[in-house]
Amino acid sequence: MSDAVDSPGDAPVIDLNADLGEGFGRWQLTDDEALLSVVTSANVACGFHAGDPATMRRVCALAAERGVVIGAQVSYRDLAGFGRRAMDVPPDELADEIAYQIGALEVFARTAGARVGYVKPHGALYNRCVHDAEQAGAVVAGIRTAGGGLPVLGLPGSRLHEAARQAGLPVVGEAFADRAYTAAGTLVPRREPGAVVHDPDEVVKRALGMARDRAVTAIDGHRVEITARSLCLHGDTPGAAGLARRVRSELTAAGVRLRSFV
Repeated sequence: MSDAVDSPGDAPVIDLNADLGEGFGRWQLTDDEALLSVVTSANVACGFHAGDPATMRRVCALAAERGVVIGAQVSYRDLAGFGRRAMDVPPDELADEIAYQIGALEVFARTAGARVGYVKPHGALYNRCVHDAEQAGAVVAGIRTAGGGLPVLGLPGSRLHEAARQAGLPVVGEAFADRAYTAAGTLVPRREPGAVVHDPDEVVKRALGMARDRAVTAIDGHRVEITARSLCLHGDTPGAAGLARRVRSELTAAGVRLRSFV
């Protein structure tokens, strides 16, 4: 597994992933059951930005029942900020927290008759690991402690993927149909205007372009090459399940094969 995609002569193959289990106690943000009928990989919140033991167990059971690969969505310890606030965590501490989160999810995945198949950082940690080698290295160290050789899902060309490769871990490139891109191929920060794409027609159009043409139009109009094996469908978007079903339907109709990277 790597950033590489199938050769141009092959039918495009893409994984659909979504962030699931993003609730806490009686509060639920994501429509886990509906999304698990659409996606091929589930990024399950591990309790640091969202999620609790009961939610983790339930989502793992549903994912295993439907043949959806379970991934650990690890985060900074930031329940109040949904893991989207910038934080400075010492590398050793961050590595331990990453291992802790993966280990917790693995218990529930095994109970469901499955295993954790990959790791994906969430929110501020995801964005930090695009350019911060130290934090990226800490995430990889935590993965090595908890999961050995688990694949790392992230932005192509990121420090996270660089650190993972150096540690001998497989890397999987990811793209976002509902997020704006800079000309450099990075995500436009959420605090900036236009960072999130809300128009469903535009989201579907971008998903097709990423899967078939390996490209997307950046926020400044430039064409950006996309070498991604997985496409993220945000579970916390209003109407996420319906939009995800539409994206899947349009991809299938366009001849794109849907298959997990694990």
